Amino acid sequence: MSDKKQKGGTSEILLFGRWSTDGIEVEDLGLKRYISLKPVIAPHSGGRHEHHRFRKSQVSIVERFINKLMRGGRNTGKKMKITKAIMVAFEIINLRTKANPVKILVRAVENSALQEETTRISYGGIVYHQAVDVAPQRRVDLSLQFLAQGIKKASFSTVKSFEECVAEELIAAANNDTRSFAIKRRQEKERIALSAR
Repeated sequence: MSDKKQKGGTSEILLFGRWSTDGIEVEDLGLKRYISLKPVIAPHSGGRHEHHRFRKSQVSIVERFINKLMRGGRNTGKKMKITKAIMVAFEIINLRTKANPVKILVRAVENSALQEETTRISYGGIVYHQAVDVAPQRRVDLSLQFLAQGIKKASFSTVKSFEECVAEELIAAANNDTRSFAIKRRQEKERIALSAR
């Protein structure tokens, strides 16, 4: 399968040789600068962004999602294993929704991104919580973290494969469905922040 598809005389770079990022728009204006949709064939930058502040916002959103799934437990550092699982999960998403799976991932990140959370403030030994707005970079980070936690939780003690759990969580989060762990976590955190105003 060719990694570049001929499009009107020019070649187009496709993710995994299948999925185009052209025409996908980030609808949340606050996250537009922090969700990178630059075309890549393989989402593996080798950590080139690591030593520069805020450079992670230039890393492909698919690679950042893969990196979050590698955290903790048995899959730590197994990037190729997770990347192959994401390729299969994207195929499942495409079969179920007939939509571009990269677009589904972007919608899932947007829908599970927090608007408001709480911080601890202490005066004279008394600690109370204060509601604060969330920075855009942290919104994306927390959104990816919630999605990864939901997938990890769903994949244990079940007959479903890891790939199916990834597909179900992303589809549910993209549809703003409360069956999604990430959506439930966002709503819970925002409810706590609302009561702490």
